[in-house]
Amino acid sequence: MKESFYRTAMLLGVDAEERLQNAHAAVFGVGGVGGSACDALARCGLGRLTIVDSARVKPSNLNRQVCAKKSTLGMAKVEAMRLHLSDVSDCSVTVCDAFITRGNAAELIPADADVIIDAVDNVTAKLALIEAGSRMGIPVLSSMGAGNRLDATLVRVGDIYKTSVDPLARVMRRELKKRGIERLRVVYSAEQPIVPLMKAPDPDMKDNAPASAIFVPAAFGLTLAAEAIRLILNGYNSEEK
Repeated sequence: MKESFYRTAMLLGVDAEERLQNAHAAVFGVGGVGGSACDALARCGLGRLTIVDSARVKPSNLNRQVCAKKSTLGMAKVEAMRLHLSDVSDCSVTVCDAFITRGNAAELIPADADVIIDAVDNVTAKLALIEAGSRMGIPVLSSMGAGNRLDATLVRVGDIYKTSVDPLARVMRRELKKRGIERLRVVYSAEQPIVPLMKAPDPDMKDNAPASAIFVPAAFGLTLAAEAIRLILNGYNSEEK
């Protein structure tokens, strides 16, 4: 057993190391939520990660994103994330600097992925990813809105059709129902969204861009990773599919 797995094995068992080493997760979006999920999966001993994102690291990312460092400013987020993961694990990382669409979703999703983590913040892209994952028979774990929130203790896991409060989840429920997708395991917040005290000062951001500190996005990412590990080791039960 690798020494880096000692503490994890005490919780998950010795057999978990080989199962995780042979597993493959695809993470779409490596910002505040997805980056924390990648970090946690790699540190748990996951063997392979495919990470997909089209953004570059900006100074405004430094407050919450694992891949954002002074040394990575201007770098593609997927490359910055790959460098970070190589420093903390032996996980094999495949990077794809791309934005997911309905046209390319099936190509970007690895056919042998055990789980897909949806950490993108665009509704059209989320729907494309979830639809493609459903067609391919790969379980999808999806992040709802982590912005405009501060209370990490109100992060929850459940089926999207049983969520409340979250405006993004409301939109996603409506659109998924149109597409005939009856179940989706999601991470969401039960906290009422906070109205930002000011408009986004970054001219490249929309005026209504969500405000964000590290607490809730990181909690979302860690929860998504925990759900992915549980799925890989134990599978879904019938109530969670």
